[in-house]
Amino acid sequence: MSATPSSIKAMLPWFALALIVFAIDFVTKSIVLSSFYYGERLEITSFFNLVLVYNYGAAFSFLATSGGWQVVLFSAIAVIAVAVCSYLIYKHTRETLFCLALALIMGGAIGNLFDRIIYGYVIDFLDFHYQHWHWPAFNVADMAIVGGAALMILESFMKPAHKE
Repeated sequence: MSATPSSIKAMLPWFALALIVFAIDFVTKSIVLSSFYYGERLEITSFFNLVLVYNYGAAFSFLATSGGWQVVLFSAIAVIAVAVCSYLIYKHTRETLFCLALALIMGGAIGNLFDRIIYGYVIDFLDFHYQHWHWPAFNVADMAIVGGAALMILESFMKPAHKE
């Protein structure tokens, strides 16, 4: 099955959105990299800081101290995620909310994949906290991935139940 010009045209807005997510992620990380040294923290509010940290693992620094092989694993997962998102966008171009979710996930996956390829780790800088509770630092790509996943869940509840 080959893509037709009309199917490619229908996919373009979703790929453009993924590219915009990647660009925003890239720019924000570049600003933080050029403005902070590793571990530097700037208090913005009583519950939010900007901080430059490196995440060698995945969410919540999962497998961060595993010796380097995890970078290859998470890079491969990101490549697969981008391929699957691309295929699903191709198959479902008329499902706006679903494709929006996929584009956000794809843009975030590309942003973190870029970091892993260029640096060997993901750059995180958004740091939320309350008293002694501290959420792990994250970035724009992470927000896009979580937002996309949330939209996918929302979209799944909006579909009518399939009756056989």
